[in-house]
Amino acid sequence: MMGGSSMGDFGSIIQDLIKPGSIVKKGDKLAEFDRQYMLQRVDDYKTGVEQQRLSKKRLVADLEVTRKAHGQSILIAKSDMEKAKLDLKTIPVRSEIETERFKLALEEADAKHAQLLKEVPYVQTGEETQLRISDLDLHQSELELKRNEANAERMVVRSPMDGLVVMLPMFRGGEFGQIQQGDPVQPGFPYMRVVDPGSMIINAAINQTDVEHIRVGAKAFIRFDAFPDLELPGHVYSVAAMPRSNMSSARASYVKEIPVRIKLDRMDPRVIPDLSVSVDVLLEQEQASAIAPLASIFRDENAKPYVMVKSIDGWQKRAVELGLASNSHVAVRSGLRPGEVVAEDKPSLAVSKRPSSPGST
Repeated sequence: MMGGSSMGDFGSIIQDLIKPGSIVKKGDKLAEFDRQYMLQRVDDYKTGVEQQRLSKKRLVADLEVTRKAHGQSILIAKSDMEKAKLDLKTIPVRSEIETERFKLALEEADAKHAQLLKEVPYVQTGEETQLRISDLDLHQSELELKRNEANAERMVVRSPMDGLVVMLPMFRGGEFGQIQQGDPVQPGFPYMRVVDPGSMIINAAINQTDVEHIRVGAKAFIRFDAFPDLELPGHVYSVAAMPRSNMSSARASYVKEIPVRIKLDRMDPRVIPDLSVSVDVLLEQEQASAIAPLASIFRDENAKPYVMVKSIDGWQKRAVELGLASNSHVAVRSGLRPGEVVAEDKPSLAVSKRPSSPGST
């Protein structure tokens, strides 16, 4: 788990925190950051959305009144036009002045009625436009409300899986300790993990000079400092693409290490998170008759390997065929049997320097 956002008013103070070592289910609450300001913003947006909804209702009512008023104007204009037509029928008994006035009244009523009818589609378009603008404003307010509600919910951290809660150390008051309620957490800072006790991964590191030999899927053997008799099989799960600086004071800062993850292939009830372990990765293997120290292998003038084997008559030179080698030992395919004693220095030097400590297979 990473630390929450600290933008603007939104702090990243742990307000509520689950106990380390707790067993959780997917969706369970793990931690909650202080979200007072975020919840206040949510309340403000809820008020804004409610006001937008009320404004839309009032707009719909106003548009309904306007539409009915326009329709009433059309009916009045039509009635005036019909009355003017009836008045024209009385021309035979009217004077010329009245007749002319009736004709003008009919033309005026007819023009007004026609004008009002032409305005109907524009009135409808205006209503639709105002309603559309109101809908867009309301939709925007609702989106802002949902966004802020989602941001407030993000400040409540929930478990993404079933597992065991492991607290990570953080620097507090000049020393390292587990995170606690009230601690500030910087953005992107890991403070908690939820691990699956049935399938664990080891976070290891390897020197940059040795990483070229490591391959994903390579077999590994894990030993636990807390349980010296326990060894579990595993394999290389991933190898990082970038090195990290070695922060240990025991090594120079320019010495880089590559993060490597080892996955356990078999579990043991004693295994819990945060145990210290050592890992041996199997690069190659072969069957050999014996294993000898590298210091016991000598070369003749033709660069052919040989060893000095201790016998009853003294040291005996014997040619050997070598196999795979490590930093300290080498596999001997032929020429040497298990249990035979070999010299780690040439016999003359072995006698003068350390006659009582020959190497052994």
